[in-house]
Order: sequence, then C-alpha cells, then structure tokens
Amino acid sequence: MNSPDPDNLLPVLQRIAEALERLAPAPSSAVDMDGADAFVWNPERDRLDPVHHVNRVDITLLQGISRQTETLYQNTRRFADGLPANNALLWGSRGAGKSSLVKAVHAKVNDDRGDSPRLALVEIHREDIPSLPQLLGHLRGVKRPCVLFCDDLSFDGEDASYKSLKAVLEGGIEGRPANVIFYATSNRRHLMPRDMIENERSTAIHASEAVEEKVSLSDRFGLWLGFHNCDQDTFFAMIEGYARRYGLDLPNDQLHAEAKEWSVTRGGRSGRVAWQYIQDLAGRLGKRLDD
Repeated sequence: MNSPDPDNLLPVLQRIAEALERLAPAPSSAVDMDGADAFVWNPERDRLDPVHHVNRVDITLLQGISRQTETLYQNTRRFADGLPANNALLWGSRGAGKSSLVKAVHAKVNDDRGDSPRLALVEIHREDIPSLPQLLGHLRGVKRPCVLFCDDLSFDGEDASYKSLKAVLEGGIEGRPANVIFYATSNRRHLMPRDMIENERSTAIHASEAVEEKVSLSDRFGLWLGFHNCDQDTFFAMIEGYARRYGLDLPNDQLHAEAKEWSVTRGGRSGRVAWQYIQDLAGRLGKRLDD
C-alpha cells in the first residue's frame, strides 16, 4: 500500500483545524476593573460597563435609618478588610432609602480606607440573575473586593431563576468567591408575594414543604435590615438636611408646611418623597443640586 502524500493531506488537515476553531466557544472577555469603582453587568456582551458617576446621596443625608446605616457600614468595612461578613438583604417600604444606603455605604467605605484596595460596586439587574454564575466566573479572578448589588429583587409565579441565586449564595460546589459579597434590596422580606406563599401553603399536601424552597432563599442572607415608613419628625429632618446641603433658603415653618403638603399629595412620607420635594423646591428657587 502506498503511503499518503503529505502534500495532499495538508489541505484536509487545515480544513479540519478551521472547523474545530469555529466550533470552539469564544474566549471570555477580559474583565478590566481598574478604571472605575462602580460597574453594571452586561451579560449580552459578557462584560462589565464602568459607571464613572454613581447616582447617590451622601451618607450624612440619610435620616431615620441610623441603625441600618451603622450595621451595613460595619459589615461592608469588615468585608473590604478581608474579614468575615454576611450577604445582606435590605427589605421594606418603597422609597425608604434601601438602594441609597448601599451606594452611600460603598462610597463611605472607600473614603475611609484611604490607600487600601478600593471596593468595587457591581450592579446586576433582576432580569440578569440567571447569568450570575457567568459574572462570578469573571469576578473570581479579580483581586479587588466586590459588592455585587441587585436592586428590587423579587420572584413571582413559576420564575425559577432564584435557583441560580441560591446556589451562588451558599449551596453551590464553588460557592461565592471570597472577594465577592451579595447585597439585595426588595419590598418583600421573603422575596415573593405574601399571597403566593399563603396560596401554596393552603393548597399543598405538605404545606411547609411547598414553599420551603423559595422562602429559604431569604435565609441565605445572613444580614436582614428592615426599612419602614418614617414619622413626620424624621421626614422634616430629611427635608432640612437636603435644604442646608444645597443652600435652599426657606424659613423652616414654610419648609415644613410645603413638605407636609407635598407628602399628602404623594400619599406618604419617605426618603424618596423628601428628595422629590427638594427637586421641586430647587427648581422653583433656580438652584442646581450639584455636589
């Protein structure tokens, strides 16, 4: 039998190599986290988009949540220093300052740490939770500490994406990378509607088992911080703090009266309502709200 001609085999081998290269998965994008302190996860492009100007308020302007502020600050500071710390769930009333506190604490910890490695804030949107393992694969190779943040986290009906989060928080083989901690805000303590919990309990043969899988997700957060509607004095303190910070000169009596009327038209008092009033007031006074 004649040996095959190497010159004839070369084109064949080249076509095979090209075919295998097309079938191989594309290499993951390199994660560059040197240019900013905050990022948004973009799963479609497999990358972290830097945020150079974070929409936040100074931690000193957050009124009525001093206990929550101190607890989250100390937990975050310990994590940034390489010490044990807990994943945190900030739950409760709308507009009570949950997401504002996460962003303010991130800035405060970086300010207080000086020349130490800066803490990164990485936001993942609720609809991108299924891509969480993909994101953690990138963050696992990053040296700087990262707070992974999901705002307004909740699950409804047959949504099964919570399983990705459960595995990441505690139960997966790889677990959460040592340089990553997870903070989430939600209006729901158990991340699912109360009527959904009660309905599953009432219709299930084993009621306790019916919702255990979903309700146990919130148990994976070692730190729970509750936020509730503020009283009138706290609401006024928020208004006064903003007015002083931005030089909005209005007598306190008039400031309180206007703020009270504004809260009535909005149906409640909260940090969000206070800020909305301040924006209206600044606009009427011709003042900018630049720090």
